[in-house]
This record gives sequence, structure tokens and C-alpha cells, in this order.
Amino acid sequence: MGEPQADTVYQGDCVEIMRAWPDACVDACITDPPFNMSARPPLAWAFSSHVTMREAWDSFSQDDFWKFSVEWLREVARVVRPNGNILVFGTFHSVYQTGFILQALGLKIVNSIVWYKPNAQPNITCRTLTESTEHIVWAVNNSPRRARGWTFNYEVSKEIGEGRQLRNVWPFPVTPARERNHGKHPTQKPLALVERLVRLMTREGDLVADCFAGTGTLALAARRHRRHWVLVERSPDYAEIIRRRLEEQACARALP
Repeated sequence: MGEPQADTVYQGDCVEIMRAWPDACVDACITDPPFNMSARPPLAWAFSSHVTMREAWDSFSQDDFWKFSVEWLREVARVVRPNGNILVFGTFHSVYQTGFILQALGLKIVNSIVWYKPNAQPNITCRTLTESTEHIVWAVNNSPRRARGWTFNYEVSKEIGEGRQLRNVWPFPVTPARERNHGKHPTQKPLALVERLVRLMTREGDLVADCFAGTGTLALAARRHRRHWVLVERSPDYAEIIRRRLEEQACARALP
């Protein structure tokens, strides 16, 4: 396959596709992998249409999930350039394993960013606290001793923080309906949140990868801020949503 083509959606298994790419061929990776949180059977609530996750692509045995996570993270570390940023979303179901694997691969963990959802779904079991956060593990693709010069656009962070240093707890509402008008994904991230990651952790002209593209939010964010992108998405249905969203964005940009 050779070098990944910029501004392209690859449809298929992310591990197989990345294995065909050369080393250090992308500048950064921002991705939202399966969390292995799909309930079997799904839980429902009598007073709401909401049910817990029940997606086949998000359901693994513990051993299979470990193996899968090691495989794709190892490939990401290979294809991201040295000292490039790797940002991985997770919930408590997966984030601790993700951090452990990244450290076992020898990477430097820089920060954990907490996405706080002010309008999170209620807890339908009424047996635990309402889960209203996700985490983003920020790693640099080098060892703690050798990591240096990673991208962090500090002036942009000060702008976002209105002159103050930006903290690592970011309040963003869950993805609004207008961003789901071409189809829904159960873990779709809000565009504003992904845009912030792109602005802070990459530079103009960078090639940014997402190996679990979902509905393509990274591509929209990257294109809006003059970065290049490369996506991998296994589902043809989600790949079609990506195409529609990119087409809509291109049409909107063409308007006077």
C-alpha cells in the first residue's frame, strides 16, 4: 500500500491497513477506540428510550480485548513519527488498560484530559454515580528519557483559557443532534472537542490519523484548521456517513 494518502478514508481493519504503511508516516494520531463496554444483554430504563451500548464491534472477551488493544496501539506507535502526539479516548472501562499498554510500549504519558459532560445520560441502574466523564490519554511517541519537542501550541491554549493556563478538565455537552443529521454513532464525539485537540496538539500542514474513524469528526476538525487527515473505518455504513459529512462541510465552505 505504501504511504497513506492524505485526506483519504480507508475502509477495513485498522491493524491490517496500518501494517501496510511505512514507519513514521503520520505526524499524530487522535482516535476513539472501542471501550469494550457493550452490555450483554443491554440494560434498559423504564422511563427512557436510552439503553446501554450493544454494539458487536465493542464487545470482546477480556483476553481478546487485551490482544486487540496491544496490536493496534503497537501499530499506531510505529506509524506515528518520533515525538508525535498520540491521543486516545477512553472510559473507566478501558482507559487504565490503554495507559498501561502505552507505558509498556515505552511511551511517555504527558497528561490525562478529562472530558466533562454537563448533560450526560442519567444512570439507569440507580446503583452507582452518574458517569459524566471520558478521559483522553495524551502520550508522546518516544521514551520518557528521549521524548522532547512534542507539539503543544501553548499560545492557543492561553487563548482558549482566556489568558490563563488551560486546565485538563474540559466541559463540552454531548454531541448535538445537528452533528448526527447524516446518521448516528453511539460514541460520536462533539466536533468542538476534537477541534480543540487538533488545535492544541498538531500544527498546520500535519497529517493526523484516526484508526477508528466512526463518523469522521477528526477529518472535519482537521480540514477546518488546515491539517491533513487519514482515516480508517471498518464499517461501510459509517464510511458513508463520513462521506456525507465531508461533502456537507465542503458545500458549506463554498458558500459566499
